[in-house]
Amino acid sequence: MRRIFRWRLDRYKKRGLQIADDCRMEGMPMFGSEPYLVSIGKHCLLSGKVTFITHDGSTFVFRDRPEYNDVIKFGRIIIHDNCFIGYGVTILPGVSIGPNAIVAAGALVTKDVPEGTVVAGLPAKVMMTVDEYAAKVKAATPEYDRTRYKSDKQAELVRLYPYPW
Repeated sequence: MRRIFRWRLDRYKKRGLQIADDCRMEGMPMFGSEPYLVSIGKHCLLSGKVTFITHDGSTFVFRDRPEYNDVIKFGRIIIHDNCFIGYGVTILPGVSIGPNAIVAAGALVTKDVPEGTVVAGLPAKVMMTVDEYAAKVKAATPEYDRTRYKSDKQAELVRLYPYPW
């Protein structure tokens, strides 16, 4: 499975996708037909089912009219360094996600995301700063045995993936 993932990612890179080597992806995002319009910075994590829409095909409706036959609508999508993109996020053309930003699961990103913010919703709106979110998560973290948690997690990984890749 990992080889197929690497092969697909290499194909996107050959088609112009710009992605830092230290990014993590939980499943292959949908980069669309123009991966050369997508740029992902360092230390980013993309959850599953992330979709990059780099063009707007709705121009199909009026492009056969002479005054619009050369009209197209597309835009580069840039994710800056140290970002988290949640499960099922859709990012529309021309959007820039600022450094140190978090995009919540299921969000529809239609506008630029400011640096150091958490956005959520349809369409995505700023909910709070990353620092405010970090404080909330810390306050809600239950007591737990860190050593046991890590060993249980490692045992589960070995059970699921017994062969070295």
